[in-house]
Amino acid sequence: MWSLWGLLLCEVLLPIVVIGVQVLSKVGDSVLLAAECPPGFQVREAIWRSLWPSEELLATFFRGSLETLYHSRFLGRVQLHGNLSLELGPLKTGDSGNFSVLMVDTGGQTWTQTLHLKVYDTVPKPVVRVFTAATEEVQPPNTCQVFLSCWAPNISDITYSWRRERLMDVDMELHSLFSNGQVLSVSLGLGDKDVAYTCIASNPVSWDMATVTPWESCHHEAGKRKRKDASTDRVVPETENPLV
Repeated sequence: MWSLWGLLLCEVLLPIVVIGVQVLSKVGDSVLLAAECPPGFQVREAIWRSLWPSEELLATFFRGSLETLYHSRFLGRVQLHGNLSLELGPLKTGDSGNFSVLMVDTGGQTWTQTLHLKVYDTVPKPVVRVFTAATEEVQPPNTCQVFLSCWAPNISDITYSWRRERLMDVDMELHSLFSNGQVLSVSLGLGDKDVAYTCIASNPVSWDMATVTPWESCHHEAGKRKRKDASTDRVVPETENPLV
């Protein structure tokens, strides 16, 4: 019968097969790290460990007993199930890392599986701001050039995309993207008074969105320009109208 230290040493002394698996989850959720082994592999003992950012013993299956009472950063947040899968949660941002399960079958053969857990923050509702290009230059009548800026505060690993409502995709002949998709340039006409644009902020495990109708900002800025002194030829700076 293997001893606990023997299980730890066998990872060095015996041939081992290693399989890497990526697992994605988000802060506040629980995640199940599944222990998988080849068909016919009858597990007799098993050890779960955290490998990175620190090496810690998390749980063992030894002499028919499931044990998870180890002093690790997951203390009170770890559970070993009867199928030898390890449940962690509720998750925190710092829980991302590498984990391994070492299993020994009834014949003394070993199998090791490594898993990389990536924990993401939940994407908050993005903030959309509308910037109107208000200049003295002659522009086509009844048109308005705007820049839509989208930002999800205090979070990383974000991807931004835009949707013009009632249309599947944004027509890139009339629109331009900047700053990795965070800024959308839009040319509006009278037929676009009721057209809404939606910014979708997402990461691999969550998403949220915000919608604006930019023509409202064009109408507001047009009124301000009419009140401007017509005798000056200075350029009026771009103006911002935050909308969510």
